Amino acid sequence: MVSDSRKASSASQTLSRGIRVLEVLADAQEPLSVDQIAERLGVHRSIAYRLIRTLEDHGLLTREPAGKFELGTRLAALAAGIKHDLQAAALPELTEVANELGMTCFVAVMDREECVTLVSVEPRHAVASVAQRPGSRHPFTVGAPGRAILSQLPEEDWPEGIREVAARGYADSHGEVIENLSAVAVPLPLRGHNPAALAVVYLSSTRAPAELAKRLKAAAKAVRDALGG
Repeated sequence: MVSDSRKASSASQTLSRGIRVLEVLADAQEPLSVDQIAERLGVHRSIAYRLIRTLEDHGLLTREPAGKFELGTRLAALAAGIKHDLQAAALPELTEVANELGMTCFVAVMDREECVTLVSVEPRHAVASVAQRPGSRHPFTVGAPGRAILSQLPEEDWPEGIREVAARGYADSHGEVIENLSAVAVPLPLRGHNPAALAVVYLSSTRAPAELAKRLKAAAKAVRDALGG
């Protein structure tokens, strides 16, 4: 008979692997075959297939006509419930900033040791814009949004370089997360939420980072006001 501890261990491993399938597909940003998913997970094809079929049954994955798999629309419904109040308050401001500046505008939040994009808006009429997909993540010690988030932590927890960010009220970066891309971010402190940041990401701009930060600060204030401070 299998012990309760072994059952729990097996269940936890299965759940962990299922989550990793979703992460692998999110990182790939393109449909993948069963073999490709198995290779990236480091498991046998039969194990990957069982995980995929379970996720597909729940609408978290979909199979394209060529037989490869991509993230399913059910994930969008689940994601819409994450910090719903913040997403609802931020969306109008993100849309206005994105279209005014011609840059992708987004809110990033702190998730343990990472900076995660919660919601983003691309400009309507820009010749070229940068996709910043919700759910994308990177260490919060890298890039402007992460440093804007770090500046809201107690001073004794600041790594090198955060004092300047806190003093001027914004962070900027170039090529730190993705080569050739620049970003400007301002803190978005919200009551009842982990530290967040409001940011733009772009290829090039004639506007100085301080000018972009000024516009972002006004948007951040509007989001805070919409949430009651």
